[in-house]
Amino acid sequence: MSEHSANPSTSAAATGRPRAVKAVIPAAGLATRFLPATKAVPKELLPVVDRPVLQYIVEEATQAGINDVLLITGRGKTSMVDHFDRRPDLEERLAEKPGLLAAVKRTEELAAIYTCRQPEQLGLGHAVGYAESHVGDQPFAVLLGDEFVKLDQPLLPAMLELQARTGGVVLAFFEVDPAETKRYGIASVEPAEAELTDVGEVVKVTGMVEKPKPEDAPSNLAVLGRYVLPGRIFDAIRRTGPGSGGEIQLTDAMELLRTEGVPVHAIVYRGTRYDTGMPLGYLQTVVQIAAERDDIGPDFRKWLADFVNSDSSGGPST
Repeated sequence: MSEHSANPSTSAAATGRPRAVKAVIPAAGLATRFLPATKAVPKELLPVVDRPVLQYIVEEATQAGINDVLLITGRGKTSMVDHFDRRPDLEERLAEKPGLLAAVKRTEELAAIYTCRQPEQLGLGHAVGYAESHVGDQPFAVLLGDEFVKLDQPLLPAMLELQARTGGVVLAFFEVDPAETKRYGIASVEPAEAELTDVGEVVKVTGMVEKPKPEDAPSNLAVLGRYVLPGRIFDAIRRTGPGSGGEIQLTDAMELLRTEGVPVHAIVYRGTRYDTGMPLGYLQTVVQIAAERDDIGPDFRKWLADFVNSDSSGGPST
């Protein structure tokens, strides 16, 4: 659970509503910002030191008690499933290297991984719609495939708790520079009901707009790539036409539900968020996580300081 533990008297168990136990990771995009690297290697498998981005995301889900994960994939992305599959030949070669063997076997034991193919990339809402046959009418979590949070600063457990209490849509927000609103879904908010504030920094969402210009943005609260949704979102997606970029946007489907009376709340996240969706953010994530590692962190930080402070264009020798 998050640092904001739930009050038993107002917990999800008291509402009688089911808690989400499945996660959906949309990962069918072409990742054009990373070409040509992503021509053959899915962006979700780009390494952050020695684990791919996708593994960090699955670990985030399993830490929250979700062990059923559906990957929405596209052409050329079967290697994402291979990463979580058995490799008996590799395990045999690692028999005398217990540390590496444990790391390899951990990927096989994290969660039950399922897949569904999205034949065309027509927006996030379109991708999530493909999960209906796997999820049914139950609530579920959506974790975008290019961002994650620190495991010791969890976000998803509180979101699952909040959704089970309200039965509606639960989002996660983080604050952005006003000039950056055109990159995100942006929300207008008001204070949440008092009985919900023990879960975390909860706000009630009064409106959402996809990628507004700074002058049109209702706030600087941007949607982080984590959602906990009720099963009725699938019907809303079917009734949602193309929006920003000519795509079927999940933001628009959630806004449709909100206008029809479905409660929409969000938790404002103040922890560390890693965004690997663009090359700069990816490099920043690699550097941050490498610098914090106990095994390589001290040497890496020393090298990095020497490199940054070096006057030579090539940096200090290694």
